Amino acid sequence: MIPGTCAREKEVAELLRSGHWPQACSLELHAHVGGCRACGNLILVTETFQRARSNAAGMARLESPGALWARAQLRRRNAAIERIGRPILGAQIFALAVSVLVAAGFLVLQFRQGAPWTSWIKDFPRSLHLEALWPSAPPTFDGHLWFVVPLLAALAVLSGVVAYVASEQE
Repeated sequence: MIPGTCAREKEVAELLRSGHWPQACSLELHAHVGGCRACGNLILVTETFQRARSNAAGMARLESPGALWARAQLRRRNAAIERIGRPILGAQIFALAVSVLVAAGFLVLQFRQGAPWTSWIKDFPRSLHLEALWPSAPPTFDGHLWFVVPLLAALAVLSGVVAYVASEQE
């Protein structure tokens, strides 16, 4: 017999492997394990490994590497799109600020000239007639071209904002 081994070690190992230790063992085997150092060590080591395996099985499982890679690629792409979108948003804010400054300058100029505020509002619907678009009758601005330019700039800014919001929703 090899030192440190026991003739009943195989029987104890089978009971441990099947999960019947100590409920299904005989009183004689139970008494033997209490006195045999090799069988006691086998039970201690096997139960320790079984507890460690059950604890490890209860831990959270990691996702597959492919899913982690795809999620990382998506996060990287979204970050790049956000970095690209920042200057565009800055340009739109700048255009809006310029349009607001031009409008404020227009209001200050109108206030200094003492022009009646409602006269240009009353004449505005007449300036929308289609006859004003024909080349034979070019529109006369009478020095009010500075009013049309900020209006077109505001229209461009608004269309840019609408296009930006529409692209964000897609």
